[in-house]
Amino acid sequence: MDPVWRFLLDFDGYAAIGTVAFAISGYLLGVRKHLDLLGIIIVTLLTAIGGGIIRDVLVGRMPQVFLGNTSLVIITGAMLFALAARLHKREYEVLTRLFIIADSIGLVAFSLAGAKLGVEYHINAFGVILLGFVTAVGGGIVRDMMVNEVPFILHKDFYGTVSILVATVLYVLAELGWDHLIAVQLVFACGVALRLLAHWSELTLPKIASRSKG
Repeated sequence: MDPVWRFLLDFDGYAAIGTVAFAISGYLLGVRKHLDLLGIIIVTLLTAIGGGIIRDVLVGRMPQVFLGNTSLVIITGAMLFALAARLHKREYEVLTRLFIIADSIGLVAFSLAGAKLGVEYHINAFGVILLGFVTAVGGGIVRDMMVNEVPFILHKDFYGTVSILVATVLYVLAELGWDHLIAVQLVFACGVALRLLAHWSELTLPKIASRSKG
């Protein structure tokens, strides 16, 4: 198998894709919230590495961002690209659209990265799905709380549901021995498509709410 495709298939490949996408989404949210440069850097950093740190703690290993500079280099490169592309000068509607696309890619890529790590650790289905879930949503939760927003996962867009579905499908494929390049790439593409469809079609899970008085 070509080294590039092998990289994209393993844990590091999807972790890199997720890091780039979430770094861009963090940057865009910081711009939308009119944060200063330091604020944008903090939000970008926490969005890109927050879920990975939680994942590593769960599997009992030192967070990888503390052991190497790969993630930091990727995040820096993503921010420099965003600055060079002058994304901060785009109209609000364009920023919002770019944010959703980047966030969707990051969500699915990190779901796959976390789930693939669980498969490599030979843990059960619940563990694999949980690792995929926390890797995908951890950074987004920290990001949204930093800017005083209700995290996506709690109220709309099938956000957490997409992550759970992606991790579940990957676990099933791994159990069947079908987790090869084309299958995993198809899961990635379908996951991103589902997330975008849910957002732009305003699809949500049923809500349970008490009746208001009066």
